[in-house]
Amino acid sequence: MADIHGNNVALEAVLLDITRRNIDTVFNLGDSLYGPLDPLKTFNLLMEHNIYHIMGNCDRIILEPSEEKEGSTIHYVKKTLTKEALDWLKHLPSSITINNILLCHGTPSSDQVYLLEEMTEEGGTLKNSEEIMQALEGVEQNIIFCGHSHVPRTVYLPNGKLVINPGSVGLPAYEDDLPLLHKMESGSPYANYTIIEEISNQWVIEHINVFYDWEKAVHIAETNKRPDWAYALKFGRV
Repeated sequence: MADIHGNNVALEAVLLDITRRNIDTVFNLGDSLYGPLDPLKTFNLLMEHNIYHIMGNCDRIILEPSEEKEGSTIHYVKKTLTKEALDWLKHLPSSITINNILLCHGTPSSDQVYLLEEMTEEGGTLKNSEEIMQALEGVEQNIIFCGHSHVPRTVYLPNGKLVINPGSVGLPAYEDDLPLLHKMESGSPYANYTIIEEISNQWVIEHINVFYDWEKAVHIAETNKRPDWAYALKFGRV
Protein backbone atom coordinates (compact mmCIF):
# COMPACT_ATOMS: atom_id res chain seq x y z
CA MET A 1 0.00 0.00 0.00
CA ALA A 2 1.03 3.61 -0.46
CA ASP A 3 0.08 7.26 -0.06
CA ILE A 4 -2.07 7.12 3.07
CA HIS A 5 -1.65 10.88 3.55
CA GLY A 6 -2.96 11.00 7.11
CA ASN A 7 -6.34 9.46 6.24
CA ASN A 8 -6.81 7.23 9.27
CA VAL A 9 -10.40 6.40 8.28
CA ALA A 10 -9.31 4.83 5.00
CA LEU A 11 -6.28 3.18 6.58
CA GLU A 12 -8.39 1.47 9.21
CA ALA A 13 -10.63 -0.05 6.54
CA VAL A 14 -7.66 -1.24 4.49
CA LEU A 15 -5.97 -2.83 7.50
CA LEU A 16 -9.22 -4.63 8.40
CA ASP A 17 -9.43 -5.97 4.85
CA ILE A 18 -5.81 -7.11 4.99
CA THR A 19 -6.44 -8.88 8.29
CA ARG A 20 -9.59 -10.53 6.91
CA ARG A 21 -7.58 -11.94 3.99
CA ASN A 22 -4.84 -13.33 6.30
CA ILE A 23 -2.11 -11.52 4.36
CA ASP A 24 1.22 -12.30 5.96
CA THR A 25 3.55 -9.49 4.82
CA VAL A 26 2.62 -5.83 4.38
CA PHE A 27 4.66 -3.02 2.84
CA ASN A 28 3.88 0.70 2.94
CA LEU A 29 5.50 2.74 0.15
CA GLY A 30 5.43 6.09 1.90
CA ASP A 31 3.64 9.44 2.15
CA SER A 32 1.98 8.18 5.30
CA LEU A 33 1.31 11.20 7.50
CA TYR A 34 1.23 14.31 5.28
CA GLY A 35 -2.37 15.50 5.07
CA PRO A 36 -4.97 17.73 6.78
CA LEU A 37 -7.08 14.92 8.27
CA ASP A 38 -5.53 13.11 11.25
CA PRO A 39 -1.79 12.41 10.89
CA LEU A 40 -1.34 11.38 14.53
CA LYS A 41 -4.17 8.84 14.54
CA THR A 42 -2.73 7.48 11.29
CA PHE A 43 0.69 7.09 12.91
CA ASN A 44 -0.76 5.37 15.98
CA LEU A 45 -2.73 2.98 13.79
CA LEU A 46 0.35 2.09 11.76
CA MET A 47 2.28 1.36 14.96
CA GLU A 48 -0.32 -1.23 15.96
CA HIS A 49 0.55 -3.43 12.97
CA ASN A 50 3.60 -5.25 11.69
CA ILE A 51 4.34 -3.30 8.50
CA TYR A 52 7.53 -2.54 6.58
CA HIS A 53 7.67 1.18 5.77
CA ILE A 54 9.67 3.42 3.46
CA MET A 55 9.86 7.20 3.23
CA GLY A 56 7.99 9.16 0.58
CA ASN A 57 8.67 12.69 -0.62
CA CYS A 58 5.94 14.12 1.60
CA ASP A 59 7.35 12.28 4.63
CA ARG A 60 10.69 13.92 3.87
CA ILE A 61 9.03 17.34 3.51
CA ILE A 62 7.65 17.06 7.05
CA LEU A 63 11.21 16.77 8.34
CA GLU A 64 12.64 19.67 6.33
CA PRO A 65 12.63 23.33 7.44
CA SER A 66 9.75 25.19 5.83
CA GLU A 67 7.60 28.29 6.01
CA GLU A 68 4.67 27.05 8.06
CA LYS A 69 1.91 29.31 6.83
CA GLU A 70 -1.20 29.21 9.03
CA GLY A 71 -3.77 26.94 7.41
CA SER A 72 -1.29 25.10 5.21
CA THR A 73 -1.03 21.32 5.25
CA ILE A 74 2.55 21.35 6.49
CA HIS A 75 1.66 23.70 9.36
CA TYR A 76 -1.19 21.44 10.43
CA VAL A 77 0.91 18.28 10.21
CA LYS A 78 3.88 19.66 12.12
CA LYS A 79 1.74 21.00 14.96
CA THR A 80 -0.17 17.70 15.17
CA LEU A 81 2.62 15.12 15.17
CA THR A 82 4.46 14.08 18.31
CA LYS A 83 8.22 13.76 18.72
CA GLU A 84 7.77 9.99 18.57
CA ALA A 85 6.11 10.24 15.18
CA LEU A 86 8.76 12.60 13.83
CA ASP A 87 11.55 10.34 15.10
CA TRP A 88 9.88 7.42 13.34
CA LEU A 89 9.83 9.33 10.06
CA LYS A 90 13.53 10.20 10.40
CA HIS A 91 14.54 6.55 10.43
CA LEU A 92 12.53 5.33 7.45
CA PRO A 93 14.57 3.93 4.54
CA SER A 94 14.14 5.27 1.01
CA SER A 95 13.65 1.78 -0.42
CA ILE A 96 13.43 -1.88 0.53
CA THR A 97 14.71 -4.93 -1.32
CA ILE A 98 13.35 -8.35 -0.48
CA ASN A 99 14.21 -11.39 -2.60
CA ASN A 100 13.35 -10.44 -6.21
CA ILE A 101 11.29 -7.37 -5.27
CA LEU A 102 12.33 -3.71 -5.02
CA LEU A 103 10.00 -1.27 -3.27
CA CYS A 104 10.37 2.49 -3.62
CA HIS A 105 8.16 5.56 -3.49
CA GLY A 106 8.81 7.30 -6.81
CA THR A 107 11.72 5.82 -8.74
CA PRO A 108 14.66 3.86 -7.27
CA SER A 109 16.73 7.07 -7.38
CA SER A 110 14.16 9.77 -6.55
CA ASP A 111 11.15 10.02 -4.24
CA GLN A 112 9.59 12.85 -6.26
CA VAL A 113 9.79 11.54 -9.83
CA TYR A 114 6.95 9.48 -11.30
CA LEU A 115 8.21 6.12 -12.51
CA LEU A 116 5.28 5.22 -14.76
CA GLU A 117 3.66 8.51 -15.71
CA GLU A 118 4.64 11.41 -17.93
CA MET A 119 3.10 14.65 -16.66
CA THR A 120 1.03 16.97 -18.81
CA GLU A 121 -1.36 19.74 -17.79
CA GLU A 122 -4.20 17.25 -18.28
CA GLY A 123 -2.64 14.70 -15.94
CA GLY A 124 -0.41 11.67 -16.10
CA THR A 125 -0.10 9.52 -19.22
CA LEU A 126 1.75 6.21 -19.27
CA LYS A 127 5.40 6.52 -20.26
CA ASN A 128 6.69 4.33 -23.06
CA SER A 129 8.47 1.14 -22.05
CA GLU A 130 11.92 2.42 -23.02
CA GLU A 131 11.65 5.39 -20.63
CA ILE A 132 10.56 3.17 -17.77
CA MET A 133 13.35 0.66 -18.43
CA GLN A 134 15.87 3.49 -18.54
CA ALA A 135 14.71 4.66 -15.09
CA LEU A 136 15.20 1.09 -13.85
CA GLU A 137 18.65 0.65 -15.36
CA GLY A 138 20.84 -1.17 -12.87
CA VAL A 139 17.89 -2.61 -10.94
CA GLU A 140 18.41 -6.36 -10.67
CA GLN A 141 15.01 -7.21 -9.23
CA ASN A 142 12.24 -8.28 -11.61
CA ILE A 143 9.35 -6.85 -9.62
CA ILE A 144 9.30 -3.15 -8.75
CA PHE A 145 6.68 -1.52 -6.57
CA CYS A 146 6.24 2.24 -6.64
CA GLY A 147 3.73 4.79 -5.38
CA HIS A 148 3.61 8.59 -5.68
CA SER A 149 1.07 8.93 -8.53
CA HIS A 150 -1.91 7.59 -6.51
CA VAL A 151 -3.12 5.71 -9.63
CA PRO A 152 -3.16 1.88 -9.57
CA ARG A 153 -1.25 0.34 -12.47
CA THR A 154 0.44 -2.89 -13.49
CA VAL A 155 2.99 -2.47 -16.27
CA TYR A 156 4.78 -5.39 -17.93
CA LEU A 157 8.03 -4.40 -19.64
CA PRO A 158 9.70 -6.02 -22.68
CA ASN A 159 12.67 -7.03 -20.54
CA GLY A 160 10.39 -9.14 -18.35
CA LYS A 161 10.25 -6.76 -15.41
CA LEU A 162 6.94 -6.00 -13.76
CA VAL A 163 6.16 -2.57 -12.27
CA ILE A 164 3.20 -2.22 -9.91
CA ASN A 165 1.66 0.88 -8.36
CA PRO A 166 -0.93 0.00 -5.70
CA GLY A 167 -2.65 3.38 -5.88
CA SER A 168 -3.48 5.44 -2.82
CA VAL A 169 -5.02 4.41 0.47
CA GLY A 170 -6.03 7.87 1.54
CA LEU A 171 -6.07 10.45 -1.27
CA PRO A 172 -7.65 9.40 -4.61
CA ALA A 173 -7.00 12.69 -6.41
CA TYR A 174 -4.80 15.77 -6.11
CA GLU A 175 -3.18 18.69 -7.89
CA ASP A 176 0.56 19.38 -7.84
CA ASP A 177 2.92 21.88 -9.46
CA LEU A 178 5.96 19.62 -9.99
CA PRO A 179 7.35 19.05 -12.57
CA LEU A 180 4.53 21.27 -13.92
CA LEU A 181 1.01 22.07 -12.81
CA HIS A 182 -1.01 18.87 -13.18
CA LYS A 183 -3.74 16.80 -11.64
CA MET A 184 -3.90 13.10 -10.82
CA GLU A 185 -7.32 11.48 -10.55
CA SER A 186 -8.25 7.88 -9.80
CA GLY A 187 -11.91 8.64 -10.46
CA SER A 188 -13.11 6.75 -7.38
CA PRO A 189 -13.31 7.47 -3.63
CA TYR A 190 -12.37 3.87 -2.76
CA ALA A 191 -9.15 3.16 -0.84
CA ASN A 192 -6.66 1.20 -2.94
CA TYR A 193 -3.99 -1.39 -2.21
CA THR A 194 -2.54 -4.36 -4.09
CA ILE A 195 -1.96 -8.02 -3.28
CA ILE A 196 0.63 -10.17 -5.02
CA GLU A 197 0.84 -13.91 -4.52
CA GLU A 198 3.18 -16.42 -6.11
CA ILE A 199 1.31 -19.43 -7.48
CA SER A 200 3.05 -22.13 -9.55
CA ASN A 201 6.06 -19.83 -10.06
CA GLN A 202 3.85 -17.07 -11.44
CA TRP A 203 2.74 -13.85 -9.76
CA VAL A 204 -0.97 -13.25 -9.37
CA ILE A 205 -1.73 -9.53 -8.91
CA GLU A 206 -4.95 -8.15 -7.43
CA HIS A 207 -5.70 -4.44 -7.28
CA ILE A 208 -8.12 -4.06 -4.37
CA ASN A 209 -10.72 -1.29 -3.99
CA VAL A 210 -11.87 -0.99 -0.39
CA PHE A 211 -15.10 0.74 0.55
CA TYR A 212 -14.81 2.91 3.66
CA ASP A 213 -16.75 5.73 5.27
CA TRP A 214 -15.32 8.46 3.06
CA GLU A 215 -18.11 10.80 4.15
CA LYS A 216 -16.47 10.73 7.58
CA ALA A 217 -13.14 11.67 6.01
CA VAL A 218 -14.88 14.37 3.97
CA HIS A 219 -16.37 15.80 7.18
CA ILE A 220 -12.91 15.95 8.79
CA ALA A 221 -11.54 17.79 5.76
CA GLU A 222 -14.43 20.26 5.81
CA THR A 223 -14.03 20.81 9.56
CA ASN A 224 -10.36 21.57 8.95
CA LYS A 225 -11.36 24.07 6.24
CA ARG A 226 -10.03 22.03 3.33
CA PRO A 227 -12.80 21.87 0.71
CA ASP A 228 -10.23 20.80 -1.90
CA TRP A 229 -9.50 17.63 0.04
CA ALA A 230 -13.19 17.10 0.79
CA TYR A 231 -14.03 17.09 -2.93
CA ALA A 232 -11.12 14.81 -3.83
CA LEU A 233 -12.04 12.34 -1.10
CA LYS A 234 -15.68 12.23 -2.12
CA PHE A 235 -15.29 11.92 -5.87
CA GLY A 236 -11.73 10.84 -6.67
CA ARG A 237 -11.39 13.97 -8.79
CA VAL A 238 -10.18 17.55 -8.37
